[in-house]
Amino acid sequence: MKLTRITENLVQLTRFGLVNCYCVKESDGLTLIDTGLPGSGDDILACAREFGGEINRILLTHAHGDHIGSLDDLAMKLGKVDVVISRRDARILAKDLSLDPGEPKTKIRGSTPGAKTRPTHFVEDGELYGSLRVIATPGHTPGHMSFFDERDGSLITGDALASISEVRVAGDAPWFFPFPNLATWHKPTAYASAKRLAELPIERFACGHGQVRNGGLDTLKTALRHAARLAR
Repeated sequence: MKLTRITENLVQLTRFGLVNCYCVKESDGLTLIDTGLPGSGDDILACAREFGGEINRILLTHAHGDHIGSLDDLAMKLGKVDVVISRRDARILAKDLSLDPGEPKTKIRGSTPGAKTRPTHFVEDGELYGSLRVIATPGHTPGHMSFFDERDGSLITGDALASISEVRVAGDAPWFFPFPNLATWHKPTAYASAKRLAELPIERFACGHGQVRNGGLDTLKTALRHAARLAR
């Protein structure tokens, strides 16, 4: 697993050059955002030690298998650790793929293996969790969340955005990496969520797939123009 230092408070952990999770430094230790593919646990713990902290919290953007793959392993090895997700995607974590009244009646897509580990806390839109502002970004999954570090303008997007070649909206990934498109539940909702992110003073995009990209609002506006057809 490759460790890339992004800012004083953020490192990117990458497996197979494509699947990312992140460690965010807080005053009382590290928050791990997503847990990558199965079998990543030991590498994540080693990277956390290299970053110079202990993981006290696991914060999940959503419940797809490439983001929760090592959750059970890490929860067991870390012992007492907070496990945090949206209340909506906690149902997917428990392998409940039913839809709520009022949600688009589109089948939830992507890998949904579930996990034995149960959340200890549910985050809500607008909540400040440590240094991270919680932003509801449904679309890729119904309860997808992104996290904005107000200290340095880093947006950890999960799969609300991807950055394999450039920043793209979920459902509008490039042809040579179609997996975010195939796994997106409802593309018009994903586009609306990405549009909402333009309200934030973003400096960089730390996505679930791809390199961290700078460029702020101009980069996001380019991605939105490219994906405008998804709104229909």
